[in-house]
Amino acid sequence: MSLRINDEAPNFTAETTQGPINFHEWIGDNWVILFSHPKDFTPVCTTELGTMAGLEGEFQKRGAKIIGLSVDPVENHAKWAVDIEETQGHKVNYPMIGDPELKVAKLYNMLPADAGNTSEGRTPANNAAVRTVFVIGPDKKIKLMLIYPMSTGRNFDEIIRVLDSIQLTSKHKVSTPANWKNGDTVILAGTVSDEEGQKLYPDSFKRINSYIRTVAQPK
Repeated sequence: MSLRINDEAPNFTAETTQGPINFHEWIGDNWVILFSHPKDFTPVCTTELGTMAGLEGEFQKRGAKIIGLSVDPVENHAKWAVDIEETQGHKVNYPMIGDPELKVAKLYNMLPADAGNTSEGRTPANNAAVRTVFVIGPDKKIKLMLIYPMSTGRNFDEIIRVLDSIQLTSKHKVSTPANWKNGDTVILAGTVSDEEGQKLYPDSFKRINSYIRTVAQPK
């Protein structure tokens, strides 16, 4: 069965570049960004891992932990990390999961059950679907899934934007409109009446029509 938004993120144990983990225990009370890769020593993924290394502080500010995954063994990840730092200018300080038996990739529906049980002999093209981003909440539920093609590097500023939105809307009865950025006007949730909205946000409540009401971003 395919994973969906609000499904519990499947738990697993795995080896990482920082030792073995139980995923749910590792999450703890944090938000998590799990982003996966089809193969070590591939150019687009190298830029992505370096970019995430440079943005790690931004995620930490938001109470979010970063963890990468590639279908290759952990020993390869350690060698790849040297290339990442040399070419991208940022050291990878977050853990990277080794998935040489493709167990996590299958568990998260990135590869089909009949994909085999080893990364040996598989090319990035074989593993093209293993380019997914999952945002997982402290409740261990999946909040976001994004799948990218092989040739398109991921925009991690967008992941930060979405994380800001998810965290905001989990605390307040609002939604964020198209192209919203942190600090912009937001949309009042449909469960909130005009009267309640006016009481909650007397200085910024604006009724556009019966179902679109905007307010200033709550603090």
